[in-house]
Amino acid sequence: MKFLITGTAGFIGFHLANYLIKRGDTVVGLDCINNYYDINLKYDRLSFAGIPKDKIQYNKLVSSDKHPNYSFIQLNLEDKENLDRLFAEQKFDKVCNLAAQAGVRYSLTNPDAYINSNIVGFLNILECCRHHHIKHLAYASSSSVYGLNGKSPFATSDNVDHPISLYAASKKSNELMAHTYSHLFKVPTTGLRFFTVYGPWGRPDMALFIFTKAILENKSIQVFNNGNMVRDFTYIADIVEGVVRVLDNPPAGNKSWEATHPDPSTSPAPYKIYNIGNNNPVKLMTFIEAIEKTLGKEAVKELLPMQPGDVAATCADVTDLVADLHYKPETRVQEGIENFIRWYREYFKV
Repeated sequence: MKFLITGTAGFIGFHLANYLIKRGDTVVGLDCINNYYDINLKYDRLSFAGIPKDKIQYNKLVSSDKHPNYSFIQLNLEDKENLDRLFAEQKFDKVCNLAAQAGVRYSLTNPDAYINSNIVGFLNILECCRHHHIKHLAYASSSSVYGLNGKSPFATSDNVDHPISLYAASKKSNELMAHTYSHLFKVPTTGLRFFTVYGPWGRPDMALFIFTKAILENKSIQVFNNGNMVRDFTYIADIVEGVVRVLDNPPAGNKSWEATHPDPSTSPAPYKIYNIGNNNPVKLMTFIEAIEKTLGKEAVKELLPMQPGDVAATCADVTDLVADLHYKPETRVQEGIENFIRWYREYFKV
């Protein structure tokens, strides 16, 4: 198979690309390499896969010097003309769209970035998949779409009409847009609601990275909602395994779907939504204790109130993932944290 993976300078895209490369698939990676966080980490991820920084130019396809089946292009999803040209030239079989403006709190102060990347950019991806006969589009949604939903665990059959951040609203919009293209143009699409992804090469704006850095530098950590947070932390290798299984199994449409009792996670069209989470939520304080244990240092905690846009607890119902794809994430938090901190110490030489 020949894959386009967008967001390959990012956390999940980097790991997914490397998985498929090793499996023997042909992969074209795409990323705009924006400065939402340290671009040096993004360039280092690309370099790890054989794409040196000095060869990267906008809208130029660069071949990996490590993997003959991997190449990369710096491109904005909003650049419709060049994106369409890339699809026409490369003739992809499948697409995984992981490129997006990430971050709940950032969306409170920079809303335009979310509309440009997550709405306009995603529309361009859908249009390219439609016109170039892509066999399957999988795309990143988010657990944040559950918003004010107080039921636990979160199920894909739940109502998600009450997002509490523009980031979440943009991801819910992606799901609605994808369904439209599945219904009208028979483009097979699968939305992936990720739950708090962590692990080596992770994002510097995420809790594990922030806490590890602060503890090692003898600085205090900010603990929101006075520590009364619960998260379904999901290890990156488990996320990638789930994404690959989804990519390999395009939805065909649900023949037993009932219009009078509609399940929002499926459709008579080739459309599906999955949660990919650990289904084993952990208290934030327990998560911090695991970091302290691994580092051998206690954190100085600054307890703060809940932040706008945050939710108190997340937990993924992965019943559909298990039933359809025979898969359930299982990496324990302590093991995942140890792997991350081992990478962090090696990467930053601390």
